[in-house]
Amino acid sequence: MMTSLMHLVVENYNELLESKKDPLVDSWLFMQSPIPVISILVIYLYFVLKLGPNLMKNREAYNLKYVMIVYNAYQVIFSTWLCAQAFRVKNAVPHLLNHTCKNPSPNKDFQDALANGAWWYFFSKIVELLDTVFFVLRKKQSQVTFLHVYHHACTMFFSWGYLKFLPGEQGVVIGFLNSMVHIVMYFYYFLAALGPKYQKYLWWKKYMTWIQLTQFCIMLAYLVFVIAMDCNLPKALTFFFVGNVVIFLYLFSDFYRKAYKKQKHTTQADPIPSTSSGITKASKSLKVN
Repeated sequence: MMTSLMHLVVENYNELLESKKDPLVDSWLFMQSPIPVISILVIYLYFVLKLGPNLMKNREAYNLKYVMIVYNAYQVIFSTWLCAQAFRVKNAVPHLLNHTCKNPSPNKDFQDALANGAWWYFFSKIVELLDTVFFVLRKKQSQVTFLHVYHHACTMFFSWGYLKFLPGEQGVVIGFLNSMVHIVMYFYYFLAALGPKYQKYLWWKKYMTWIQLTQFCIMLAYLVFVIAMDCNLPKALTFFFVGNVVIFLYLFSDFYRKAYKKQKHTTQADPIPSTSSGITKASKSLKVN
């Protein structure tokens, strides 16, 4: 029975692969087959959950202050550049606003530009795996939570899957929104990584949680719209995304509620999502990306 099931999975995958094959996308790094991305995920999970903690068990935590500064600055610049790509393609924004629910644009140049942006978004999710690696190297294993690891791994894998199998405009809105949030988020972590003397500029840290929650609410509303309008997007994938957004909304809200309830009895700083590894002691309460 297991052999038959595996045969069915491989058969369906090959059928999907042939029906959605894009020679341009297949020519890009990591896009020919799922083996590279799965290998990256396996190595990532093994290191952050097993190998890394064991290696650091009897070692001093690495001082990665300057690495954190450079890393977070890079993330701000990269996310800004990625968002700007939407405005570099002629009529891209009007098209996305007016034709999101229709079939993908027949304009080849537009589709190629869209796919190119999607690949860079996928690439950014590979780089963001370093968030967890830095936690491990700095001996902050308590921040390597299930939610943090699941979100990083899931986002990377499904951004690959979207580019590989679902070329179209619908997923761009979510990627664009997420990149905008990352500009603000990593800028906060950049300032936090600079050290205590910059803490006075982080008065807005508690709003970071609200920014994350707002992002999820907008994503959820958009996905519900896609379902309600019977848009050209696979229903199973859409419902999967809806489920994940609901889970993250619940978890973020639950933490926010518990953290501020606890704060009433302490003098801790406002909690914010620790979605990057470049956080200071005053801002490391929520261990998620």
